[in-house]
This record gives sequence, structure tokens and C-alpha cells, in this order.
Amino acid sequence: MSTFQIPDGTKVKMSGKELVFGDTIVQARDSNDILGDTEALRQRMEEDGYLIIRNFHNREDLMKGRKDIVDYMESQGILAEGSTLENALIGPSNRSTRFRDTVVKTWPNFPNIVAGKNTMDFFGRFLDGPALSLDHKWVRAINKGRNASAHCDIVYMGAGTNKLYTMWTAFGDISLDMGPLAVCLGSHKLEHLRNTYGASDAHDDLINGAFSNDPYDVKETLDIQWASTPFNAGDVVIFGMYFMHASLENTSNKFRISSDTRYQLASEAVDQRHMGEDPDVIPKSDMEKRKSVAEFRKEWGLEGSPNA
Repeated sequence: MSTFQIPDGTKVKMSGKELVFGDTIVQARDSNDILGDTEALRQRMEEDGYLIIRNFHNREDLMKGRKDIVDYMESQGILAEGSTLENALIGPSNRSTRFRDTVVKTWPNFPNIVAGKNTMDFFGRFLDGPALSLDHKWVRAINKGRNASAHCDIVYMGAGTNKLYTMWTAFGDISLDMGPLAVCLGSHKLEHLRNTYGASDAHDDLINGAFSNDPYDVKETLDIQWASTPFNAGDVVIFGMYFMHASLENTSNKFRISSDTRYQLASEAVDQRHMGEDPDVIPKSDMEKRKSVAEFRKEWGLEGSPNA
């Protein structure tokens, strides 16, 4: 079940292509019904590959963190005139923004959301031991016409433990037309994907870490089903490193503001490329040593154009 009920026939976009609920995309399910049962959460993660937890963060606290982000956006001149904390209207430049970690570290309220007691206690319980959050904190304000391509996080942060979890947080109410997260159901169970694309490194092997920017290519190549849902401020999605995901296209006049942060047992190996004062600066191999995903997909036997 879900907090939201999306009528069949509702149309959304991804990379300019239409998806229709009840046909080419379905509604993702919530996990608040088992929130108090840690073992049930682990079993659902193993089964579904993701957990959607509504109201994970207190809305009032979340909006303080959102104010850090929106105030910075206003200082950079990327909001429209008349924009408010709640709507964050897209300015004339229609510029998408991912904020450098050195900027994120200056925000007073944001860390209390993604690395505060509520979050760290949850991951300590879920992981059954003291948890660590990677220093690198990704914050994004997605503009009109943009969406994240389909990818697995392991290709970006696979130099430590693979028992690392992403928490995607809605930093504001995100309707379907604003481009919320979209997930590939069952993708975490695809051994061929795990052993090919999932064994590569975007910093050493791949020119670009995305598997594809075409939702139908992903659906047909991997034989999976897309799922998504709207989100309210403070809702989160938690998933593992081999779970393929993307986002719907933002077709609205509002920025979609979200963060994605990572958590693991403190006792396990850490990808040090995402730790330190400025983890945005990650050394990459020479381009001559790297290939496009299209080249690799032919070698892997995962045909289909990633840029169709």
C-alpha cells in the first residue's frame, strides 16, 4: 500500500519518453507498516530492493534543512522572482544544480537531517552495529526537462564495502510532474547485471556511469518494471548499491530538491574517495583507459542503445 494512490493511465516522462501508470510503470510501495520490525525491514529490502518510509524525518526539521538549500540557491540567482521556501520556482536560466560538498558543509541545519540522531539510530538498528555516513553528501536541485539516468550506485562508490546503503531524501513535497525517484523492480537480483555493469567503476572504467537514459531500453534489456510515487517533505527511499534507479523528468516550474547520502557499518571497509574535506575531487583514470557504456554493453551481452 501507499500513502498516495495514482490512478491508472496517469502519464509521466523520463528522458522525453512517456510512461503510463498501470502499463509501463507502477506505483512503488511503502514500508511504514513494518517500520518497527527490523527483521521485516531487512527481509523486504532483500525481496524488493528498496524501502520507502514516509515521514522518516520530522517535517519542521526537514524544512529548516530545505531553507539552507533554498537560501543558497537564492544567493546564486537561480530562483524565479516571487519564489518561496515551499515552491522554489525555477528562474529564467533553468539551471540544474548539484551543490559542491564544500558548500553543503557550511549549511547549519542540513547535517541534522542526513546525519542526525534519527538517521544514524535507524541505520545502526538496520545494520546491527554502529553506523557510519560517508562524508560526501549529494544535494540536487533538478530543473525543468531534466532527470537522472538509470544507474546503480556501486559504480560510483565501489571501493569500500558493497554493503553500503543510499538514503534518498525528499527535501520538499515532490509531485509526479516534479521528477521524483523511479526504481527498477527486481534489478538488485540480476546476477548478470551485478557481474558486468555492477563490477565496473565510473572513475576507472566508464566514461559515464549511467547504464542508460532510455527507460524503455532499461525495461526491455533487463526485463524489469519501473515504479515511482510522489513524495512529501521528509519521506525517504533506502536501497542498496546494486539496485538500479533513475528519476522521472521534471516537467513543472519548480525545482525538485533532494539529497542522496550513504551509510554502512563503521567496522567495514570505506571508499575513501568519498571521505575528507572535499570529496568532490575524485581522481579518475586517463580517458584512454575508459570505455563508453555502449562499448561495454556489447562485451557484456547487454545489447540496446543506452542513448536511444
